[in-house]
Amino acid sequence: MGAVLGLAFGCGLLLLRRRRAGGGGRPVVAGGRLRLAGAGRRAELLRAAGLPDVGPAQLAGAQVVAALAAGVVAYVVTGSSSVAACFGVFGSLGPVALVRRLRAARARDLRAAWPDVVDNLTSAVRAGMSLPEAVGAIAERGPVALRPAFARFAVDYRATGQFLLCLDRLKDELADPVADRLCEALRVAREVGGTDLGRLLRTLSAFLREDARIRAELETRQGWTVNAARLAVAAPWLVLLLLATQSAALEVFDTASGRVLLALGGGVTVVAYRLMMRIGRLPVEPRVLA
Repeated sequence: MGAVLGLAFGCGLLLLRRRRAGGGGRPVVAGGRLRLAGAGRRAELLRAAGLPDVGPAQLAGAQVVAALAAGVVAYVVTGSSSVAACFGVFGSLGPVALVRRLRAARARDLRAAWPDVVDNLTSAVRAGMSLPEAVGAIAERGPVALRPAFARFAVDYRATGQFLLCLDRLKDELADPVADRLCEALRVAREVGGTDLGRLLRTLSAFLREDARIRAELETRQGWTVNAARLAVAAPWLVLLLLATQSAALEVFDTASGRVLLALGGGVTVVAYRLMMRIGRLPVEPRVLA
């Protein structure tokens, strides 16, 4: 039990050190604003997952708690500190994996919702509404998934009257490449005017619908392969968990050679999983206008 607690404490110190190293990273200029290169990536991940109220420190704390919980459960089931340490390390990766899954699900929802948002803006502009009124009206007529963000935009605009500042806040909250393009198009239309905004929005709507259709087909085909690969990665550790319930197997894993074998197996698993995800990953549109 002491080995499990020591491992969990070490994982916590490592996460805190990585956070401090990231938080003190060199600032990067993006979109005219300063962003941190280390902790800023985790904050960006949390915003993209729809968790703007959760900070990088809270995510690191969740990783420590998950490592402790997984290690303690594995130790209670198997009685082996070596096996418990392996599952504690895997448990620390769970919160990040969950946040990434939430980000992917939110990205799918937003891809399906953005064409309707652009259509509503096109109709509002054609009807003669001002740009702030057209954007704020999305909170009432737009897709349900995006209404809260646009409702906060409307509240901010009524409080400040600064359209460009509120656009920046909306863009940061949504943390989406399509939102970046749309907000920048509205910014240009607000600053320099022009009669091509309606045609630009119609073209963008058609492009977004086609992109969402193609990506949905690719994700459906990719899902079978990725799930099969994940099962192949998890299968050896499930077998290990079953074998560790036998006293003869526990003696092997608690020896020096057994610990080395578990460490090598864990390293191979992590490398194989990352390679699998990199090979099967679909191209993700970067936020070049963030």
